[in-house]
Amino acid sequence: MKRDFADFWNLLWEAALGVCAAFALLNAFAPHQDLPWKPLDLSHPIGQATAAKVADFELSRASAAEDVTATTDACMQVLREAGVTVERAEDRDDGGFCIVRGAVRITGGAVTPLSPGGLVMQCPLAVRYVLWDRQVLQPAAEEILGSRVARVENYGSYACRRIYNSDKPQDRPSEHARANALDIAAVRLEDGRTVSLTEDWTGEGRNGREAGDFLHRIRDGACRVFSTVLTPDYNEAHRDHLHLDGAPRGLCA
Repeated sequence: MKRDFADFWNLLWEAALGVCAAFALLNAFAPHQDLPWKPLDLSHPIGQATAAKVADFELSRASAAEDVTATTDACMQVLREAGVTVERAEDRDDGGFCIVRGAVRITGGAVTPLSPGGLVMQCPLAVRYVLWDRQVLQPAAEEILGSRVARVENYGSYACRRIYNSDKPQDRPSEHARANALDIAAVRLEDGRTVSLTEDWTGEGRNGREAGDFLHRIRDGACRVFSTVLTPDYNEAHRDHLHLDGAPRGLCA
């Protein structure tokens, strides 16, 4: 009986050592972006754990004021460590579902400028934009179009409204009502060309098939970063822009 008990504990000890060794190897050699316990680093490629790390900065409507501050400060620190200049934006309450808490404003640094700039957006959305810019947008522009992107033209982030500007109470609030969505209309390249959703999505515009390939590439990449990505293929309401948001639900269309 004593021998059986001793053998059991020896086996348990060896198993524990094996688990510790496996964890050490995983921690040392697995890609940083695939390990959920590693901090988010915006210089790394998009990995298996990236979405979960960004989601750690999400806020609920019920979050206490001190939690809003602490979570947003931590999120802003990730952006600053990535060389992005960012400032806290004022909370706003326009009534009903139009409440923005813990939002930020990107003011410069190592990120492609938005035009117009000064947009107020949820901090996790800002993180997603920087990831998309670095890991998807700029590499695709250089590979397909042979030029870097100088600025990203957009239709804004915050708007107190329901989806599709509906006035029907049964329609859900837009993510824009939380400053949790960004609408991309076009990109201006450093070589002077403008590639727009309106003219180039089908690849039949003046910029040719390459422009359409580029727009579809950045859409596909956005689906790895944002939870919802809507394009001209989705419906008429999105004929002229990419809708990118961080909603709890997911859709790439």
